Amino acid sequence: METPQTAPPAQQAVIAPRMPGTARIFWSRFRRNPLTLAGGVIFLLFVLVALFAPVLTSHNPEQVQMDLTLQKPSGEHWFGTDEVGRDLFSRVVHGTRLSIGMGVSIILVSGFIGVVIGSVAGYHGGKLGQIIMRIMDIILAFPTLILAMALSAALGPSLINAILAIVIVKIPAFVRLARSETLVVKEKLYVKAARTFGLSDSWIIVRHVVPNVITPVIIQMTLDLGDAILMVATLGFLGLGVQPPTPEWGALINTGWRYFLDHWWYPTFPGIAIFLVTISFNIVGDGLRDMLDPKSAR
Repeated sequence: METPQTAPPAQQAVIAPRMPGTARIFWSRFRRNPLTLAGGVIFLLFVLVALFAPVLTSHNPEQVQMDLTLQKPSGEHWFGTDEVGRDLFSRVVHGTRLSIGMGVSIILVSGFIGVVIGSVAGYHGGKLGQIIMRIMDIILAFPTLILAMALSAALGPSLINAILAIVIVKIPAFVRLARSETLVVKEKLYVKAARTFGLSDSWIIVRHVVPNVITPVIIQMTLDLGDAILMVATLGFLGLGVQPPTPEWGALINTGWRYFLDHWWYPTFPGIAIFLVTISFNIVGDGLRDMLDPKSAR
């Protein structure tokens, strides 16, 4: 019985090496920068704390115990207690969910509105684009925090009004970025071809313009997330944001700084949380910008 003959080496098919996927390339670039990796780990830890806040705490963050007022950090109360005996660890952990949730909501809403308005302004141009950009310039003429404080004070101190005020002051940055990218994309051949075939402007913006301007917008959203959380804490500190007894980092510092000299733990732990989450988002945003920049990639 004859054995099947194998093809000579020269005639055997050459199997090309498997190219690494996008996710693998992204991960290899991400872990190449230790600072960005550290920021990503801190960011992930805060997200997990926000998601599993009820599991991580054994005390009710709003339970008043007047016999335990201003207790030092201990095995029972890791971060001590506040002026009415509430567990500070529980309040800081539950404040993580509120602060990060507000920050993410602000960035998503302002980014979405900014992309829509900026894409329309950049694609159509003309008087419509000029009117939109002049409105954005008026908003940008005021310092961001001062304008957010003024809007929040005018609307009234509350959670929703604080979110709305920060969204308004964050929109212009995304509008300008989306418009500048749209001015480049609309000159591409595929956009001109789509326009030649009679496709509607709205279809072209949704299918061709927005997908090509979303990458720099996502990077900007990551960079602005830490700033949004910091602004939320600032409004809470000034009494213009979340109102007691809701646990929020800025509101905790607003009450705790009065006791700082004798009870250092009260404002310290919320302040550390704000510092860590803000710096982690900024580090991750810088890392993403470097990784997605073609010049940096080369």
